[in-house]
Amino acid sequence: MDGAVTTDALPGAPKLAKSLRARHVAMISIGGIVGAGLFVNSANAIAAIGPAVIVSYVLTGLIVLFVMRMLGEMAMAYPDTGAFTEFSRVAMGNLAGFTSGWLYWYFWVIVVAFEAIAGAKIVALWLPDIPIWVSGLVLTLVLTGSNLLSTRSYGEFEFWFSSIKVAAIIAFIVVAASYALGMNPTGGSTFANWFNDGGFAPNGWLPVLTGVTALIFTLVGAEIATVAAAEAKESEKVIANLTTVLIFRILFFYVGAIALIVAVAPWREIATQAQVQLMSPFTMALDKVGIPGAGLVMDIIVLVAVLSCLNSGIYVASRVLFTLAAKKDAPMWIVQVDRRGVPSRAILVGAAIACAAVALEAFFPQEIFGFLINASGALMIFVYMLVVASHLILRPKIPKERLHLATWFYPISGWIALAAMAAVLVAMAVTPGRDAELVASLICLVVIVAAYFVFRRGRAT
Repeated sequence: MDGAVTTDALPGAPKLAKSLRARHVAMISIGGIVGAGLFVNSANAIAAIGPAVIVSYVLTGLIVLFVMRMLGEMAMAYPDTGAFTEFSRVAMGNLAGFTSGWLYWYFWVIVVAFEAIAGAKIVALWLPDIPIWVSGLVLTLVLTGSNLLSTRSYGEFEFWFSSIKVAAIIAFIVVAASYALGMNPTGGSTFANWFNDGGFAPNGWLPVLTGVTALIFTLVGAEIATVAAAEAKESEKVIANLTTVLIFRILFFYVGAIALIVAVAPWREIATQAQVQLMSPFTMALDKVGIPGAGLVMDIIVLVAVLSCLNSGIYVASRVLFTLAAKKDAPMWIVQVDRRGVPSRAILVGAAIACAAVALEAFFPQEIFGFLINASGALMIFVYMLVVASHLILRPKIPKERLHLATWFYPISGWIALAAMAAVLVAMAVTPGRDAELVASLICLVVIVAAYFVFRRGRAT
């Protein structure tokens, strides 16, 4: 087994193997932010906002960047804390740690189920005779197996999944940029599409701001890298690197790709086709360029993105549950690792719940599964707000010699991030359809807080 680590913050907890390498964590950070949300759901944002969606992505990226920078600073100042959700416990006590951990665990278990169903629907395009829920269970079990093999196995799977996504986006950017710059039948630039049809912000600037409410969920996942970095050799160096270069990845992959999509294909065409055909905007742009088989290629890429998210969801949910159990906020029998240093019981618990949710989708798609999905809608906003609040509390207490990574514009960046996320919640409350998600998320939050007082108060370490 590779080298292992235990921490004072998790007294008596078994050792997790430090078997990830820097290249694994680098690709995990990319995999966390480049998912199906970019490849598919971006069409809805383009339809609602127009070309100014570019600005919405920049604003959303800045919020996530500030949160990641705060996470990086706390992770380097408190390297033995466990999962990043534990910063809330350090700053605000056991209730905050319990709430943050269980909210984050629930979010990713449901994401695993959701991504399994999404992947199964793509598989159904090629194997229509297999029921969706069966394919979803198979995908979940396969990637659960990759996580059980070893942490290194998870890292390798994610490295190659993310490599495929990165290669696909780079290829798209090269092809789309060439077309937009003049390598097209007209021989002229197509960047005028940003302004030709109603202007840069055809629906006004308010949708540019409110669009952040939807886009922030597509950028969730970058924080997985801080969890993975704890199981990497030279973890502090890895954390410093990923939080420094994250902004460039966001700008390159998200802003660059979206900017080229609305340059190549007029935004109203994207809006119309997205409503009628549920087509990826990447496919629309490639069709415009004249790339044969664009639809099939994008189906494969989206499937890889889904599997990547599913793989990472199983991983991060298990590490958070392991940490909760070590703090006595979850059943103690979960605090168990196998001979390879893998928290196998935590993995199996999360996978079992995800499989149950997949089965519920087959029989109760609107009732139970619909509620589970809606209840996860605002949970990451709650978790991110706890992260920012924890940083505002802990930052003045960190000795100067432990400030290896400084948060930009502290404390203003923290208050801006909190205000922005509060605005997202308000926007959800007044947006038809999103208000139900907020209510369901608040119910989930209340249930978790109540569970602390009923089951865990006075028992957490």
